[in-house]
Amino acid sequence: MTDAQAIDALGWERRTFPPSEAFKQNALVSDTSMYDDGAADYEGFWARQAADLLTWSKDWTTTCDWKLPAAQWFVGGELNVSYNCLDRHVLAGRGDKVAFHFEGEPGDTRTITYADLLDETQRFANVLKSLGIVKGDRVNIYMPMIPEAAIAMLACARIGAAHSVVFGGFSALSLTDRINDAEAKLLITADGGWRRGEVFPLKQTADEALLHTPTITDVVVVRRGGNEVSMQDGRDHWYHELMATADPVCPAEPMDSEQLLFLLYTSGTTGRPKGIMHTSGGYLTQVAFTHKYVFDLHPETDVFWCTADVGWITGHSYIVYGPLANGATQVMYEGVPNFPGNDRMWQIIEKYGVTIFYTAPTAIRTFMKWGAQEPAKHDLSSVRLLGSVGEPINPEAWMWYQEHIGGGRCPVVDTWWQTETGAIMISPLPGATTTKPGSATFALPGIGTELVDENGEHVEHGGGYLTLTQPWPAMLRGIWGDPERYHETYWTRFPGRYFAGDGAKLDDDGYLWLLGRVDDVMNVSGHRISTTEVESALVSHPAVAEAAVVGANDPTTGQAIIAYVTLRGGAEVDEQVLRNHVGTEIGSIAKPKAIYFTPDLPKTRSGKIMRRLLRDVAEGRNLGDTTTLADASVVSELQRRASEVPPED
Repeated sequence: MTDAQAIDALGWERRTFPPSEAFKQNALVSDTSMYDDGAADYEGFWARQAADLLTWSKDWTTTCDWKLPAAQWFVGGELNVSYNCLDRHVLAGRGDKVAFHFEGEPGDTRTITYADLLDETQRFANVLKSLGIVKGDRVNIYMPMIPEAAIAMLACARIGAAHSVVFGGFSALSLTDRINDAEAKLLITADGGWRRGEVFPLKQTADEALLHTPTITDVVVVRRGGNEVSMQDGRDHWYHELMATADPVCPAEPMDSEQLLFLLYTSGTTGRPKGIMHTSGGYLTQVAFTHKYVFDLHPETDVFWCTADVGWITGHSYIVYGPLANGATQVMYEGVPNFPGNDRMWQIIEKYGVTIFYTAPTAIRTFMKWGAQEPAKHDLSSVRLLGSVGEPINPEAWMWYQEHIGGGRCPVVDTWWQTETGAIMISPLPGATTTKPGSATFALPGIGTELVDENGEHVEHGGGYLTLTQPWPAMLRGIWGDPERYHETYWTRFPGRYFAGDGAKLDDDGYLWLLGRVDDVMNVSGHRISTTEVESALVSHPAVAEAAVVGANDPTTGQAIIAYVTLRGGAEVDEQVLRNHVGTEIGSIAKPKAIYFTPDLPKTRSGKIMRRLLRDVAEGRNLGDTTTLADASVVSELQRRASEVPPED
């Protein structure tokens, strides 16, 4: 294999953290038997999980019907997702168990039990019916992070209507596009929600979107922000008014295992969003399995907190469906992590006794920037397990997380998966896996992965392209309205297998290290270098909190490495020191040609760094659409700095 056919594996992490004997003693999995079970017969393995974790109203006849690229799981089986998340827990006498501790950004709180959640969901399911929603319809949800968002999703699932949740930070145009693509009949939104101490007006944005959505017949509005809104007669309805007169009983209707549960739109390389389709039985099986075993869930004692928004797949799988299917108690927080202070997250952990905390590397690096003194203000001794999601985590962020949030005693489960996969695919099992900082370790039981080179040949060691070699229960069932695009996007690059679009590397011990999107691989003098490795090297310097790296066109080397660096609070460091540090960590070929210091990086509202914009800045191009950024002013500041600082020779 030539350099041009692989992704160079430059730096290796050698620190290891085996599970402690104390953790293993109570862990659900503490040996390799589950891996052996999944490897011996993956269909049989998933059939056992489906039977063990879920309640079915009708047994399936075929575990997996696989005709590439179309998969059906638990064919002929029937169940109701809402019933599995709610009714069965109440019927088992656990109705008084807390489902959600809700914490509003202003400090208001609500305690919602499983009985409360079932009651609200049944009433709202009847509201949906009263507005003409039937099985097979699509319903759009555009909400803040409040319990009614989960209630709306569960009510749709109860009657067989597919929901399409749009993140509350998206623009009117984004909402219009998603409503029209799904041909949704109903929009559920709110007057506004709280963010950074102020109310952001959702209904106003929704009204703008609805000017161009002919399929919408009704709008349900939850009162949250208390801000003034205009209500259109005949179309707009207050949630609380409809709920006051709704029938309290709505039996959960059995659904086919392949009934469409939801659409979730994800960005495409063409700029046209893709409506990812997920169905019921297979999806719920895998999110319940991964939530239980990856997080070593003990529902009687654990308090689980996933900090994602329900507008993303992480919120679907690990706030709504996985945890509720498992009868977990959770924290749901509405606002930002630094209101009213930089210690808000740690104050919430202390308040509710959170035992399992699941957040993104972007957030962790932000916490690093704010300093270890913030978590030190609070008692975090309740935490027993930490999780990471959303992008590869660099080793130093992993170590900071483990030390300052986990007290040096908690396992860290770094998880890899996608909107398309539906559930976690690669992750440690915390009682069985020796972890390495920055590695997602191994594929979970029942999941098939393989690293290949440009020609689809097996890679035993070093860098390559991550592929999935067999169907899995939570896999996407297609792209809404565009089966050709589904096949072209995911199944043609390496025939016979799913290509995730991500690069990875394998070390001597067989551990997987995710390197991010292959679009983010730079070609420097014939070496294909992952942005993730250079970023990790930069962040390993004690002065650096966060770094983003891109490749810019260069007449000599093909591409030159350009780095954007955010320093920890009060830290100072010279550019040349950082360049040399990268050279020491992973080799001189990876030294950035230029480093720009910036107080922040351009990120989407979900926290992902927009490297496309950074490449535009580095190459002096006009910027494209910046409407999805959390703070568009960051890019302007970077352009100014780039124009002032000459690149390093």
